[in-house]
Amino acid sequence: MDPLFYIIALAVIAFIIVISNIIVVQQSKAYVVERLGAFQSVWGVGLHFKVPFIDRVVRRVNLKEQVHDYPPQPVITKDNVTMQIDTVVYFQITDPKLYCYGVEQPMTAMETLTATTLRNIIGDLELDQTLTSRDVVNTKMRAILDEATDPWGIKVNRVELKNILPPADIQSSMEKQMKAERDRRQAILVAEGQRESAILVAQGEKESAILRASAEKESAILRAEAERQAAILRAEGEAEAIRAVQKALADSVSLLNESAPNDQVIKLKAIEAMQKVADGQATKIIIPSEMQGLVGLASGLVESAKES
Repeated sequence: MDPLFYIIALAVIAFIIVISNIIVVQQSKAYVVERLGAFQSVWGVGLHFKVPFIDRVVRRVNLKEQVHDYPPQPVITKDNVTMQIDTVVYFQITDPKLYCYGVEQPMTAMETLTATTLRNIIGDLELDQTLTSRDVVNTKMRAILDEATDPWGIKVNRVELKNILPPADIQSSMEKQMKAERDRRQAILVAEGQRESAILVAQGEKESAILRASAEKESAILRAEAERQAAILRAEGEAEAIRAVQKALADSVSLLNESAPNDQVIKLKAIEAMQKVADGQATKIIIPSEMQGLVGLASGLVESAKES
């Protein structure tokens, strides 16, 4: 054969070998490389060349945060109740070398470790504590798993209890207990509502009684004030009438004085005054001696007037 053919063939084979040993590492990936069976290096993102027949990529590692949902595990609580609990673990590979050489089948090892840790933690809790202490269980499991998987190059970021399934009879008892608790709360709310209603009614009656008493008091005060004003007005009217009578009497005396009356007129006025004093009810009237003659004269005049 032509030697040129062998040269071209060797060139093509060399080119294929070179091309096949050029490796591009993608983002969030890491390659663990061995040389002659021993650890050589960890390739990060970028272009790398592998020595043919000497270097070997033993593991391609995903550096993203990963989620593993493990199937339900049977666990027994402190009060001997068997339940099914499934967990979800969020983790991330931080050291590809340790992940590759730290443990055989790290995912299986972490699943087994998660199941045993869950059994240990739940075994120290009673049923009610298990159902109400999810956050406590999650925190404890994350701390234990993170510490245990650190030599494997794994960082456990979060652990969640996805479902807690107690036995059917326990579920039935819990439902009855919850119903009884709801009925109790409803009865308490109804009683409190009735009590508040009674208090409001009593408060309303009290305020109404206070308003009625206040209205009656105001009415009595107004009536008393009206009677006082009426009494004042009556007294003022009587006083005004007395002043008018006194003024008329004073005016008559003044006019009498101005007319310079004689003794006979004065005596007649005295008789009129005595008549008014007697007012038809006196049985005995004492007449002064100086008026007796005038009285006799007046009596004669009256009799003569009757005869005529």
